[in-house]
Formats: sequence, C-alpha cells, structure tokens
Amino acid sequence: MIKTIEWTSEGVRMLDQRLLPTEEKYLTLCSYEEVADAIKNMVVRGAPAIGVSAAMGLALGASQSVGTSVADLEFDFKYMCKVMSATRPTAINLFWAIERMRGVIARAKSEKISDVEEVKKRLINEAQAIFHGDIESNRALGRFGGELIADGATVLTHCNAGALATAGDYGTALGVIRGARDAGKRVAVIADETRPFLQGSRLTAWELEKDNIPVTIITDNMAGHVMKQGKVDCVVVGADRIAANGDTANKIGTYMVAVLAKQHNIPFYVAAPISTIDLSIATGEGIPIEERAAKEVTHVRDQQLAPDGVKVQNFAFDVTPAEFIAAIITDRGVARPPYTETLRDLTSARSASAS
Repeated sequence: MIKTIEWTSEGVRMLDQRLLPTEEKYLTLCSYEEVADAIKNMVVRGAPAIGVSAAMGLALGASQSVGTSVADLEFDFKYMCKVMSATRPTAINLFWAIERMRGVIARAKSEKISDVEEVKKRLINEAQAIFHGDIESNRALGRFGGELIADGATVLTHCNAGALATAGDYGTALGVIRGARDAGKRVAVIADETRPFLQGSRLTAWELEKDNIPVTIITDNMAGHVMKQGKVDCVVVGADRIAANGDTANKIGTYMVAVLAKQHNIPFYVAAPISTIDLSIATGEGIPIEERAAKEVTHVRDQQLAPDGVKVQNFAFDVTPAEFIAAIITDRGVARPPYTETLRDLTSARSASAS
C-alpha cells in the first residue's frame, strides 16, 4: 500500500511527491501552517488527497491550540480554515473536508460540550474518518469502474489520479484500472506525461511500475496520434470538481484529450468520489481555475528551458464539457447522461445512507 498521508503522534506524515520517482522521502509536518504550505506547494496533490491533508492539518492545528475554552478553540479554528481554504481553489474536496471539520465544532456547541480536549479529540477522529472513508470510497469506485474496462484493454490516462492523489492504496482513475485487474482482467496503460508538472511520467508510471501493471509514457502531444493508430480502447481520468451538469475540471490538458477521444469514438470516463461533485455549481463556467507560478512552465525543477522574462500563462486545470464524457464513475455507482439527474440521484443516495 502506498502511504500518501498518515496521522502520527509527531504530526502529519506525507510522501513528498515533488521528488518522485527518483527519491522517496517522507516529511513530518508539525503545524497546520506546514500542512497548508505542503498543499499549496504540491508536496501532496490530487483532490481527494488535498481534502484528507486539509482535515489532518486542521486537526493538528486544533490539537495545538492553547485556548482554554471551546469558544477559544472555535476562534482559532476559523482562522485555520481560512488559511487552509486559500491553498488550492479548484479542488472541491478541500472545501468539503473543511466543512466536515467545521461540523464537528458546530455539533459540539449544539451538544453544549465544554471540555475543549474532548472537542480536539473529536476533530482528530473526524480527520481519521475522512482518511479511512477515502480509501473505502476509492475501492468501491474501482469495483464499479473496473466493470467498464474490457479484458485486454489499453487505457489512456492524463495526470495522476492514483494512490498518490488520494489517501493511498487504490486511487480514482488508477483505482478503476486496479479494479479491472483485481477482477482478473488484463489491462495496460498509456500515461500522458502531463506537462508542466509531469504527474503522468513521474507519478503514474511510478505507481503502475510498483503494481506490475504495464505502462507506456507518451508526451502530451502524442495522444491524438496513438488514438488514430487504434492503440487506445478508452480514456479514464480523475477530477478536481464536477459541476451539477457533469462538466468536469481536471488537470490542464484533459479537455484536449476528451476532444480527441470524441473524434476517434473512444469512451472517455471520469472517476471521482461523490465528494468531488459540486451541485452548487450549475455548469463548468462556475468552477474557479487555479493559475500557478510561471517557473513551473519555464523550468523543469531548477533547469531553465525558456528565455528570461518571457510571458507565461500557467493554468493548472481546464474544464471538459459533459457532452464529451461517456460516464462518471463514483463510489456510489456509474452516472451517465443526463448528469443533472444521475449525479443528483447518486449524491442523494449517499446523503440518505449517511443519515
């Protein structure tokens, strides 16, 4: 099992994904500020992993609060949530996890709990529940998605939506591939390198090699060529936010892959837990798109590739319209068009089961 994030007595332990695949180094983060910086600086990335990390960071910050009352803790906690919310604006799982953690304090107040240490313990337990829930959700998602993958299929994926992008173990898009494998199917993967951060060539390939799943890396601009050659049977990607109508934000370049898949009559699947669906946003037009530093484009690590002072745009995500998506695979089942109905139904089913 790949351990992306872990709660320890010393702090939140994270695999530093910036150093993969050449170095496997774990960092122990000892404050909520350090966790927030790790999310912002891509020590950890992937929408589900960001949500889990934020929850653990908030639990860590709360445990270190010096306030002597629940009111003091709530005051500190509100500021921690503000800091955590500013780290990665596109990933809805970040805000979903923060709201779950806020709910712990709200329930404690409604129950008139005055023991601040009890509230801190509840926050730690909630972060742990989010962690374990993510692993369970991704395994369920993998089982549902694995049914859509034919025996002997070659799957193209963009970015990394594996164990590294979640709490660990299975992943979302790669969870579908692992689900197919665990069902006894033969499956191979073509991984887009995914510029500029190279999550495909660095992370997806690293994961699949560890799992003995055949993987071939291609540059991003080869995707259309391999599709035209008949080398791709389906595309499976993850998601950072899914609007109510099925429009999906994912790593920059995903929209281009979806258009190419549509042109070549190749099924394009999105894999994400229910927590990634944002019914409050009607369409993808309402999804905020993060822009990141120019250096990620002009450099590979510390090696400069572009001229000094050149103008750069570095959008971290794009939005794929629902019309290009054959199905959205969740931990509650597979949604198909019309997504405004099927996503609402799956989300409602989760809410009902939770209550």
